[in-house]
Amino acid sequence: MAAGEEEGSAAAAEPEQEPAAEEPRSFKDLGVTDVLCEACDQLGWKVPTKIQIEAIPVALQGRDVIGLAETGSGKTGAFALPILQALLETPQRLFALVLTPTRELAFQISEQFEALGSSIGVQSTVIVGGIDTMSQSLALAKKPHVIIATPGRLVDHLENTKGFNLRALKFLVMDEADRILNMDFETEVDKILKVIPRDRKTFLFSATMTKKVQKLQRAALKNPVKCAVSSKYQTVEKLQQYYIFIPSKFKDSYLVYILNELAGNSFMIFCSTCNNTQRTALLLRNLGFTAIPLHGQMSQNKRLGSLNKFKAKARSILLATDVASRGLDIPHVDVVINFDIPTHSKDYIHRVGRTARAGRSGKSITFVTQYDVELFQRIEHLIGKKLPAFPMQEEEVMMLTERVAEAQRFARMELREQGEKKRSRNDDDDTEEAIGVRNKVAGGKKKKRKA
Repeated sequence: MAAGEEEGSAAAAEPEQEPAAEEPRSFKDLGVTDVLCEACDQLGWKVPTKIQIEAIPVALQGRDVIGLAETGSGKTGAFALPILQALLETPQRLFALVLTPTRELAFQISEQFEALGSSIGVQSTVIVGGIDTMSQSLALAKKPHVIIATPGRLVDHLENTKGFNLRALKFLVMDEADRILNMDFETEVDKILKVIPRDRKTFLFSATMTKKVQKLQRAALKNPVKCAVSSKYQTVEKLQQYYIFIPSKFKDSYLVYILNELAGNSFMIFCSTCNNTQRTALLLRNLGFTAIPLHGQMSQNKRLGSLNKFKAKARSILLATDVASRGLDIPHVDVVINFDIPTHSKDYIHRVGRTARAGRSGKSITFVTQYDVELFQRIEHLIGKKLPAFPMQEEEVMMLTERVAEAQRFARMELREQGEKKRSRNDDDDTEEAIGVRNKVAGGKKKKRKA
């Protein structure tokens, strides 16, 4: 994808930029009402983040907002607080709609709305795929104040759920707009824009300003104010980024070495496919690590279960595909490992943005095999810096190869077994239920002998 194509210049429709005012110190200074300031305090939000300082006062004045901010910058608060404040002034059902690209992000935004609005009785409903439509229709019939939805499932309900419409909507938020459009939800977004009132407030938040986002901005926003916290691609300053150059066939051994070296930290490991996520999770579990997978082929309940176990620190290693790389706010990720290098350089920024959030420090380590050199150079070019190599003891890695090879064999057997189970009962298994393969293998041998 050519960079020029991505960065289409829309000087003609450039929204006005707010002049930088002196930075306010508290949410109260931004104009947030007392009851919501208390809610921020209870959530542990002591001072507003940069994007909140820029966006909240403008939104409270009733202007449309385009927020460009790096991942982990407090965007949810930047749109949730003005919406809740407007809702306090003019209470109304079906007041706001938040569109988001992924299911996990929808649940996370809902949690923040519920937490911020708990003292004022705000009700929100999450409308995403993978969950029974009937129960969602019942939730919509109760007319919640805020709907957080993925575009596809929302269009389903707009077309098929009797009595449900958004004709009274006052606020529309598009969070991670670049990702919504990259996932080809354009037709769904168009359909939604056609059936909601033109007279509304619109907030568009995006990590990157792509041509598609500019087109959407022109179609959906009226005279918006642009609040840009980071205009060029950048990663957080407190993030220590490393790479390791390794032969492809020893990737698993190097992963185990790093997990041992940095033991005591919590890890998020990114793989390129659902299958590799599952395989690596099984491999690590066979070596005694508490690893848990999160990918698109798991059912919604399993995905939320994985996420909650990791958030609650019951598991220290979360293996994920890019479905989990954007928007998820898990406060305690210490190390991000790019086990498979991302094919789109921008995904690198979102992946490593899972650590060093909200002022904390963190590490990221990217595995570069002989096949990934060009992709890695593109990432370095995008972030504008050369990454240092992570210090390694090669001979110690080689000492692990035998144990790792055995665990790989067990993981392959277990994957095959899960595949057969899935075909027979058409259910998706999460490695949590996988009883140690060694027992299964041993049990299988005994049965054969008896037979």
